[in-house]
Amino acid sequence: MTRTIDYGNLMHRAMRSLIQQVLISVAKDGLPGAHHFFITFDTMHPDVEIADWLSDRYPGEMTVVIQHWFENLEITDEGFTITLNFGDNPETLYIPYDSIKTFVDPSVEFGLRFETQDDDNAADEAPMDEMVEPNDTGKGARKDAEVVSLDKFRK
Repeated sequence: MTRTIDYGNLMHRAMRSLIQQVLISVAKDGLPGAHHFFITFDTMHPDVEIADWLSDRYPGEMTVVIQHWFENLEITDEGFTITLNFGDNPETLYIPYDSIKTFVDPSVEFGLRFETQDDDNAADEAPMDEMVEPNDTGKGARKDAEVVSLDKFRK
């Protein structure tokens, strides 16, 4: 039996830890400067907790924006809870790190994409073309963003 190092799994755990550390800082001190996050997650993940109307509206994945208004950001080792505003209707969501598909901070052109077995053939630089912005309009406004390769930041 040949043993191998599972670099993909190790990298995903490290990237999820990075997200956890960023959210811990935001929970403690707020968002610095122009930083804001687009977080796309799998709404069908067994540990995701969102309102039924949201899972009905977004049956596969959903992108939330953490920017202007959010409350009750609580971070654990497994995920985070946050209250976001959807058209003057606050909703609390629990998002496990394992459900996150992409994490983007467009203010500094930083992005992470988590590949699954189904995504193995997808290119890392594929654009995300449907973003829900609950904090701005609550009506599902769409914005374009792109996931930036980590190679861009290497020296």
